[in-house]
Amino acid sequence: MLTVTITSFSFIHGSKPKDENGNGGGFIFDCRALPNPGRYDEYRALSGKDTPVVKFLEKEAEVEVFLASVFNLVTQSVKKYQERNFENLMVNFGCTGGQHRSVYCAERLNEFLKKNFKINSKLIHLREKVWG
Repeated sequence: MLTVTITSFSFIHGSKPKDENGNGGGFIFDCRALPNPGRYDEYRALSGKDTPVVKFLEKEAEVEVFLASVFNLVTQSVKKYQERNFENLMVNFGCTGGQHRSVYCAERLNEFLKKNFKINSKLIHLREKVWG
């Protein structure tokens, strides 16, 4: 069965994900162009898993457009990987601090994939020890 590893990370804190499967990596989506809740005091100590941040990002139309594109690209790969009996796919989301936007997007993709495909998923937030 295909395992999709979904990771959130920080571009500035050097926490880029490593491919433990020897396949050379996978998708890296840059979330820095999305509205940043981390710029507002009330969201700074929170993460993309916290309800106020989720609501902030859900209100932003460009976040939904970004995620729709991500879902389409990843869907294409998941289908092909399953047809070819591949075992691993990596999907990584980076933002400035690895706390808000990348975490939110990783969580959303994980929900989408689990709902639409028979896969194993591993969700990893590389900066979670900082804010979790």
